[in-house]
Amino acid sequence: MSEDLRNEELENDDAKNAIILLTDEEGNDIAFEFLDLIKYQEDEYVVLSPVEEEEDEDEESQVMILRLEEETEDGGETYVAFDDQEILEAVYAIFKDKWKDKFNFTD
Repeated sequence: MSEDLRNEELENDDAKNAIILLTDEEGNDIAFEFLDLIKYQEDEYVVLSPVEEEEDEDEESQVMILRLEEETEDGGETYVAFDDQEILEAVYAIFKDKWKDKFNFTD
């Protein structure tokens, strides 16, 4: 995926089930479910989960954590991948603690 992923559309008014379309470097749209917005230090991070067409409840889900960068001219947001493992682990720890009663986390 591209370093800069752009939110093309927020399709659902219910924030609990908001779907965000990200466009990869080849122009393909990929749907993600918005799980949370985490503030850490001076930045904000979104926690997303890929939308699967057929979900198996026993199957493990993965999350993607991206830094929220800026608002675009058309009101969208820019999400940026980052390589700082320390920040990634800290944001994920906050997410896990916040949602420990809803999700069954495995490490």
